[in-house]
Amino acid sequence: MISEAQFNKEIDLIIANAIREDVGDGDHSSLACIPKSATGKARLLVKDKGILAGVDFAKKVFSYVDPKIELDIKIMDGTAVTYGDEAFYVSGSSQSILKAERLVLNAMQRMSAIATKTYHFVKLLEGTGTKILDTRKTTPGIRALEKWAVKIGGGENHRFALYDMVMLKDNHIDFAGGITKAIEKTRQYLSDHKLDLKIIVEARNLDEIREILQTPGVYRILIDNFNYEDTRKAVKLIGDSCLTESSGGINEKTVRKYAECGVDYISSGALTHSVYNLDLSLKAI
Repeated sequence: MISEAQFNKEIDLIIANAIREDVGDGDHSSLACIPKSATGKARLLVKDKGILAGVDFAKKVFSYVDPKIELDIKIMDGTAVTYGDEAFYVSGSSQSILKAERLVLNAMQRMSAIATKTYHFVKLLEGTGTKILDTRKTTPGIRALEKWAVKIGGGENHRFALYDMVMLKDNHIDFAGGITKAIEKTRQYLSDHKLDLKIIVEARNLDEIREILQTPGVYRILIDNFNYEDTRKAVKLIGDSCLTESSGGINEKTVRKYAECGVDYISSGALTHSVYNLDLSLKAI
């Protein structure tokens, strides 16, 4: 996984690019009718039910726009909220609050939706020992926000990107000439480049799992698009050789059954690509 410093750099880049995109050469609506010296106060109002996420990100946005802005936080990230709750109060330059408003709302609404969906999956898995993972099926440009939201919701992050873990999927295996060749070439590549990266290998059937187990150095086997019976067989075959992960169209109706097959992880792209934003608003007071 990426380091905390790398992650913080990603967040800083997201903020800088989002403000560039939204503000351009100036917030002319505010500049036209609000004096530079004017100050004000607003509240972040919850108009929905779910898990709140993005409060800490909002702090970073307001600080980036204007370090003098003050936040009085009433509800922390990861807290269950409902209609009428007030997450925080923000006070300072009226122009600065308005400049940051849209980015804060856009990010918090999506992050809260992802945290809420993740939390739902986590509750469905309670008592099984199986953990829910996100994927790289994220919105381009804001992956760090979406993976942050998964963590807030109680899930775990898969690899962040292509550079922090090796994942040999069906196309890699086919292009490399088979599973054994793909793994051996990968281990040699990591050795040659002095890279300490974990290797995950996707299996499409039980025979491929048996072949993977013949080659050492695999951290986790991705049991992809298996039915329940074959997933149980795969878990038994793998034993303690490495970790196991189920994936492939798993949803709220099936996630518990896959967990009961004994896998260590279940990954779901739906955590980030199929959510409806939580309704939040920033209102002047």
